[in-house]
Amino acid sequence: MGVSATNGTGDVTVTTAPGSAPAIIGTGMTPFGKHLDRSLKSLGAQAVTAALRDAGLEPADLDMAFVANAMASVITGQVSVVGQTILRDMGMTGLPVFNIDNACAGSSSALALACQAIRSGDADTVLVLGVEKLFSEDRTATYRALNGAADIDVVRASGIDVGRESVFVTTVYPPRLAAYAARQPLTAETLARISVKNRCHAADNPLAQYRAPLTVEQVLASRPVAEPIRALMCAPIGDGATAVVVTAERNVTPSQSPVWVRACAIGMGGVVDGRSALSRVAERAYRRAGVTPDSIDVAEVHDSISFNELLAYEELGFCGPGEGSDLVAESATALGGRLPVNTSGGLESRGHPVAATGLAQISELVGQLRGRATTRQVPGARWALAENAGGLALDDTAALAVTILEGGGR
Repeated sequence: MGVSATNGTGDVTVTTAPGSAPAIIGTGMTPFGKHLDRSLKSLGAQAVTAALRDAGLEPADLDMAFVANAMASVITGQVSVVGQTILRDMGMTGLPVFNIDNACAGSSSALALACQAIRSGDADTVLVLGVEKLFSEDRTATYRALNGAADIDVVRASGIDVGRESVFVTTVYPPRLAAYAARQPLTAETLARISVKNRCHAADNPLAQYRAPLTVEQVLASRPVAEPIRALMCAPIGDGATAVVVTAERNVTPSQSPVWVRACAIGMGGVVDGRSALSRVAERAYRRAGVTPDSIDVAEVHDSISFNELLAYEELGFCGPGEGSDLVAESATALGGRLPVNTSGGLESRGHPVAATGLAQISELVGQLRGRATTRQVPGARWALAENAGGLALDDTAALAVTILEGGGR
């Protein structure tokens, strides 16, 4: 079994058991969208069945499961045992199941825990599932669930109607955007171009929630949310599930087309020495994987609003401070550009069923690194990065995850 120790910086160094480097060998995903007639069990089972089929495994081959969900307690009334209710309904028995709630970063966090279990030798093959239902006949339930992912003292102080407004859109995002715009020019058109780019990518993704083409003019003409944010610059609510199967290196066969998890770095918000939480988490991920931002061939980032994608370009080191708008102007992050971002369509167009989002990013990147992304394929992609974030603690993002994957390469 591997051992771990802190190094004084908050990072953890893990001694990996021989042959236990984690590899993703199967992925499965439902279409994202409005599924009022489907249950968590139905959505979860579809994703799990597809992931096992892709891996060429049976339920009996699993040693452990991590299941992420954030909103079921409010939307469906299911509390505490979401994973067990889904997997037992599928006929599984005796499997250790761990339920994870870490806001929008839930399934990315679950993947990190699965990889720890494999590296330590506690498990050989692990199922990771993210599943969520946000659509409800009672629309106020959706808003209450989403606002519950923020520090409740901040929500109360904001004075918003928790059943009709989002504290993130009305209170959290506008000051961040204004602070950025005070440092360097930022136009609504730049933000609109990110939304249009992501919708263009989603047009070729049959699992995406929204696929119809958009224009910059349409985005700018959509409903104002909080200046300069428009409705079509924001991620929609949605239902869906994504699953992956992770196994130890010693179990992998070439026919499984493994994608290696080289780093999972998790963090919490808060500026330290002038550096954002995301930039610090990303630095840990790059160090663990032994790569630099220039190594990354394709990325999925957390575009809950299009501004968050632009900010991620800079905080992940894809460009310098204040240069995110230049990447947009150059179409550098579109398919065909030097670093395609959100080839799935991102949260804005692929959809954002909260706890399923992180693994949806991973699923897209696994497809890219296997060379199976069809018309969305980034030629020769070897290294991929996923950035997933969620929730609010005091005045900053509650949970951050950066995952770095390696495929077969060029």
